[in-house]
Amino acid sequence: MNIELDTHTHTLASGHAYNTIREMIEAAAAKGLKLLALTEHAPAMPGSCGDYYFYNLKILPRFQKGIEVMFGVELNVMDYEGHVDLPQHYIQCTDLRIASLHPPCLRPGTKEENTAAMMGIIHNPYVNILGHPDDGRYAMDYEAVISEAKKYDKIVELNNNSMSPLNSRTNARENDKIILDLCKKYEVPVVMGSDAHADFMIGDFTRALELVEEVGFPKELLLNDSVEKFKRFIHIQRVRENR
Repeated sequence: MNIELDTHTHTLASGHAYNTIREMIEAAAAKGLKLLALTEHAPAMPGSCGDYYFYNLKILPRFQKGIEVMFGVELNVMDYEGHVDLPQHYIQCTDLRIASLHPPCLRPGTKEENTAAMMGIIHNPYVNILGHPDDGRYAMDYEAVISEAKKYDKIVELNNNSMSPLNSRTNARENDKIILDLCKKYEVPVVMGSDAHADFMIGDFTRALELVEEVGFPKELLLNDSVEKFKRFIHIQRVRENR
């Protein structure tokens, strides 16, 4: 599969990643990507940047080293209603918005509570991508989540890093199988994210691609092979956001 984009990466600004903006862009260009999204952790993540970091993203050029760069955010879900940790004004300063469940920001709840948290971010018009919903520490009703994601034009992430033996998320590969089958059933678009916290991880979808092939996920619903296809879905979301 031809890979044109990586939509989930972090720089030093996230507090527990290890490369600069320039280093990450250079690595993406060297790997032949056409689009890179730098999605810093929002402020509730320990050690991450403050609100104003996202406001000032407007000064950065969106084309560097021959590739398109999206400056985004990985929002933290803060409660079981799905509220996130960045005010709307600052969210709107970003090019791409992922929302994810992280234990430092929200302890895993019951299956009903975790599902409600995901429903909250699905209903947030500013969220583009549901980040690593595969974490087994957050048991949830996947069918309810994916069917609702379809109604609200959300993209579901297949996070390559979730399946790493070094990652603290549990049962991710098994959960990703369920998620991919449901995305196929409801025709929900999926984007693979490397979740790179260092430049060598950019564009590494080894585990994700293996799983996509294993379950026979349809190519037309997988967005990494075309910047145009990915941005078409983002445009649909922006139209909904601006209603």
